[in-house]
Amino acid sequence: MLALERGLFMRLASFLILILLAPLVDSSRHLHKPIQSHKTRQHEPLKLTPKLSLQIKLHAFLLWASIGFLMPVGIIIIRMSNRVKCGKRLNVLFYSHVIVQMTAVLLATAGAVLSIVNFENFFNNTHQRAGLVVYVLIWIQPLIGFLRPHRGVKARSIWYFVHWLLGTGIPILGIINIYIGLHTYQERTSRSVRLWTVLFTAEVVIIAFIYLFQDRWDYMMKQGVSLGEEQVRPTDHLTSPSTSQKELASIS
Repeated sequence: MLALERGLFMRLASFLILILLAPLVDSSRHLHKPIQSHKTRQHEPLKLTPKLSLQIKLHAFLLWASIGFLMPVGIIIIRMSNRVKCGKRLNVLFYSHVIVQMTAVLLATAGAVLSIVNFENFFNNTHQRAGLVVYVLIWIQPLIGFLRPHRGVKARSIWYFVHWLLGTGIPILGIINIYIGLHTYQERTSRSVRLWTVLFTAEVVIIAFIYLFQDRWDYMMKQGVSLGEEQVRPTDHLTSPSTSQKELASIS
């Protein structure tokens, strides 16, 4: 089953890489034209046509849905498995994590193809450079995920650290780049993005709260220590004055 998953993944990866490289080959024929003009175009206001406006909105939606929403949700799902002992539920959470993350990868790839085919890609600004790094890491991460060693193997610890580091770093870098993209859009078009920035910030705060709350949930539930069938709370060890008087009377 694992070999089948790896085979399907490698075929899908090869197909998408060919799609990504095709526009680059075509654009390389015209490199001599933008070299001279991209410096002047960089500071010119972007003239939005209805078609270009739709393409920018679609690009923004695909990257938000993949990196700004689905990837953080996938992380939260897999973190839920830390408190689950039932094998069936563990499988459900694991495959849910895989499906959500692979959907995010496909959406991000579609956003990358859209930007390469339709936008000016001189990689002379922070948004495009960071986006290129994110696209590369997005495909390295599932490769590492599918090539995971079995439990008990020494390389498993190294694999887990790298998978965790990329899994956490990619959404953080992607979210930062979404903010950069909103700022770049406002600079190039002189259109306000305050509403979208506020809404995206609210979503990030909610996701961050859920992420942090997962670590504290077990601690909160353990504040009452269970002794047999009775639960001892922090106030249970305090005795009332009447109880103390009764105990003194019985001693005397």
